[in-house]
Amino acid sequence: LQPFSHLLFCVSNLVIVFRRLVSFQFDDCQGNEGVTFEVSDPRFYVDRDWNLVPYQDIAYSGPVLYITGVSMYVDDIAQVDITGLLLHSPHTLRHILDQTFPHRSKRSLLVPPMIVTENQRAPFPRIIGKVISSEKSRMHIFRLTGPGADQDPRGLFIIDIDTGDVLVSRSLDREAIDSYQLEVSTTDFAGNLVEGPAILVVTVIDQNDNRPIFTETRYTGEVLEGSPTGTTVMTMTAFDADDTATDNAALRYNIVRQSPDKPSPNMFYIDAERGDIVTVISPALLDRETLPTTTYELEIVAKDMAGSEVGLTGTATATITITDKNDHAPEFTHPLFEAHVYEGSRGVVVNLTVDDRDDPATGAWRAIYSIINGDASHNFAIQTNPDNNEGMLSVVKPLNYEATTLHTLLIRVENEDPLTPDAGYGPSSTATVHVTVEDINEGPVFFPDPLIVTRMENIPVGSFVASLNATDPDILEIQSIRYAVLRDPAGWLSVNPVRGTVNTSAALDRESPYVHDNKYTALFIATDNGSPPATGTGTLIIYLQDYNDNAPYVVPSVARVCEDAHDMNVAIVGGWDKDLPPNAAPFKIELGKQPGLDKTWRVSRVNSTHSQIMLLHSLKKANYQLPLLITDSGVPPLSNNTEVKVQVCICKKNRMHCSLAHSHRSSLLLLSATLLLILLCKCITHRTNKTLLYCTAMGLILIYFGLLLHYNDKFKWCGSDFYFSGILS
Repeated sequence: LQPFSHLLFCVSNLVIVFRRLVSFQFDDCQGNEGVTFEVSDPRFYVDRDWNLVPYQDIAYSGPVLYITGVSMYVDDIAQVDITGLLLHSPHTLRHILDQTFPHRSKRSLLVPPMIVTENQRAPFPRIIGKVISSEKSRMHIFRLTGPGADQDPRGLFIIDIDTGDVLVSRSLDREAIDSYQLEVSTTDFAGNLVEGPAILVVTVIDQNDNRPIFTETRYTGEVLEGSPTGTTVMTMTAFDADDTATDNAALRYNIVRQSPDKPSPNMFYIDAERGDIVTVISPALLDRETLPTTTYELEIVAKDMAGSEVGLTGTATATITITDKNDHAPEFTHPLFEAHVYEGSRGVVVNLTVDDRDDPATGAWRAIYSIINGDASHNFAIQTNPDNNEGMLSVVKPLNYEATTLHTLLIRVENEDPLTPDAGYGPSSTATVHVTVEDINEGPVFFPDPLIVTRMENIPVGSFVASLNATDPDILEIQSIRYAVLRDPAGWLSVNPVRGTVNTSAALDRESPYVHDNKYTALFIATDNGSPPATGTGTLIIYLQDYNDNAPYVVPSVARVCEDAHDMNVAIVGGWDKDLPPNAAPFKIELGKQPGLDKTWRVSRVNSTHSQIMLLHSLKKANYQLPLLITDSGVPPLSNNTEVKVQVCICKKNRMHCSLAHSHRSSLLLLSATLLLILLCKCITHRTNKTLLYCTAMGLILIYFGLLLHYNDKFKWCGSDFYFSGILS
């Protein structure tokens, strides 16, 4: 069976005949065979498609219709709510109302408030009250509307349409909804309102069906040791979903177990109504250092029904920690500590141990050490080991045996947190430390280090450079010192092993790759005759002054020019010198001393370092060696004969085609030497006087022409090297 729900449609104009107003469904779970329908208003009927349809044009209809469906298996009723009134009528609204209700009078219903106990058991439905109508006629029916009837949660309450009995259909839960407000009215069979609506209030009566529940299963709290009796530790809070206005939610708290139960099983008390846990034990017994444990566990029970035997209970655990206060001063385990340390060393020399009865890893236990006497030179420092609270005494500035052999220190220890007023630091919070310094053979010390001197480069070999000075810190012993070279990169120096005087063993060269920023650095070692011997090292830095010992040279060494160029400027060349000013620039660059050069070439100065090479007339494609003389500005000045290779090239389409051969003069000279070698071979082969004379004469001629060509650019032999070599061959 699928029961009807309330059906709702709106009337906004005349209800037109045969017009469907609403559709519905009906199912008797057996195929709906022979089902029939009845409508409470005879002006409506149900057609074969199960639509509610009017027989005729209707000017007015009541606000409620009922459709009854009947089959051989089941029957059911659906209520149809109608909203809106038709205003387009030939009669006025007053006329329509007068026709519908010819005897209008104020009627009322007697609707007493009703109560229902939650969690009732079957059978259902059961009567919870009755609505009484003032209408004596039996021509009316009761109607119940509102949440719990025709609104969610639907079907909780129903009303007998004939008697007005109100029934509850199933068990209720007060914690879900504690009251319902519904409306009761009566209508005639045509659905016209007769009485009401009147308000019906249904109140759900609470039962003790909910246990107290703590907000947390485990609570934690702390109380400082020595706290006064009655100190609040924490508050336990439980909630009960039952009615707070009844004993069903009246909670009482109780401690049922304390673990451990020493020194008293009742160290704490809980306020039965508020849930406040307070201390009961005396402050003297609440001593963290004497209690068997610092953590206590309480089992707390909350019971409703004001704690009566029939009440429901909830349980939680409270863990209380006895926290520490700084009521015990740290104390050294020994009044005197001793340490031995070698002079010149650093690091921890002794660990100072203390006892503190307060809680470890707290400010009441952590120790702070200080040196209050005996360390005027600040040679010592002391730090706290965070793992074991020990004081680590260290030497931070090396000690000198020759100055003091015994240091006596007075050490004080305190806590990070201040002590309580009833506690104080006593004599055991200070200790004495004796630090004995052990002698070691210390190595000689150079002074000054580094030793810096200035010398001119190229001073004569054996010249004095510097005198090393190393002293032995072991003043209580008489020891001798010997010197030696430890590192001399260029091998320029030697040292007297006894006196420590340093002399040159080779020429000093400022331009050497071992000199950086004009500084040459050497390392020396001094060794005493102690047991075992000790050594020390010292550095000698020699600032080398420049001497004009490097001739300048010309760069670049190659220049190119086109043979048909209109610009006769060949190249700009510059002078370079390894020396420093004033032994370098300005440079003087001029043509070599060979005769005839000034007919073809010119060199003009551009600035103090560069000059311009120019051609006085064009040359044919070939390679030419241009001799130049460059002179620096040193006193005395240095000159250098050098050559610049000038390649005269054929230039076409922005490309230069240059000769890969050597210069004209060099080629002829090489050719002459080759021919001479051939002639000598032939002469040696024939071994006749006439042949030898001939070969000698020809060789001299070739040598003459080769030299002539080498030193005279203007000399030509038929204009071609190749032609000349062909003739000679």
